[in-house]
Amino acid sequence: MRSMDASAGDALLAGLLGRFSVGAKHLEEPAPSLEALHRMTEAALRAPDHAGLVPFRFAAVRGDARERLADLFEQAAVLAGKNPAEASLDRGRALNAPLLVAVIARIDPGHPVATPHEQWMTVGGALTNFLNAAHALGYGGKMLSGAKVRAAPVVAAFCEPGEQLVGWVVLGTPRKAGSPKFSKPDAAEVMRDWP
Repeated sequence: MRSMDASAGDALLAGLLGRFSVGAKHLEEPAPSLEALHRMTEAALRAPDHAGLVPFRFAAVRGDARERLADLFEQAAVLAGKNPAEASLDRGRALNAPLLVAVIARIDPGHPVATPHEQWMTVGGALTNFLNAAHALGYGGKMLSGAKVRAAPVVAAFCEPGEQLVGWVVLGTPRKAGSPKFSKPDAAEVMRDWP
């Protein structure tokens, strides 16, 4: 039994097919509101999740907290041996987007039912649903990571014991429609009958 009519399904699929990553330099205010973030998180919670572990959480970085994150990015750059100009660029990465959301994984390596790779798939599915929900609400965004996700001062600021910082989603209102960055294969090359 289908849960929605064909036209609603077609509209939903058209929205998904129109989502592309949008970087910080192409984002402007307004950023998603608290209500929008709540709805995006509800969508993330609909990701396939063997054993219902919810092996992820999010931390919104907005307002003055962006300056604190900028300090951490700059500190991480200096610790990595970057020169002052490079450290300044890293600092700016915390301030370029209207809103950043840290993505934090909570993987239980010894879970008796859900293996670590299944938990990581849930994290990826949650992130995808979060970004798709942002797009559906009229926002743009992109997932970013890099060396900063392993920098001790940054990790300490975001993670509790047993957690791993995955990266940040930059969010805002896109200045223009997104477009693909990479050429992707035809669906028939990716979906095939077995054997």
